[in-house]
Amino acid sequence: QVQLVESGGGLVQAGGSLRLSCAVSGSFFSIDVMNWYRRAPGKQRELVAGITSDGSTNYAESVKGRFTISRDNAKNTVYLQMNSLEPEDTGGYTCNVRVRVGINLYNYWGQGTQVTVSS
Repeated sequence: QVQLVESGGGLVQAGGSLRLSCAVSGSFFSIDVMNWYRRAPGKQRELVAGITSDGSTNYAESVKGRFTISRDNAKNTVYLQMNSLEPEDTGGYTCNVRVRVGINLYNYWGQGTQVTVSS
């Protein structure tokens, strides 16, 4: 079983910053990809940022230059540093990881953390 615990959400004014964390624990051999998704009110869930095991990253166009994803493999934790936040960044942010157990890969999701950016 694999557990994901997210933290760092909250209420911030436009232009402010937040850092999200997602700690992964449980029984697995390694963590392949670590992602942050968000669901804004009235919109579909979208991939915000992802990072592979070798450190390659990808970002949604809307957050490029403002958000930075990183991971600490020793702590099995992924971070999302969010700067210059905009009201459009408001939403539920959820961590997603793909872990390797034996020869198989499995996807797991966190419970989510709310980010609210006021104008």
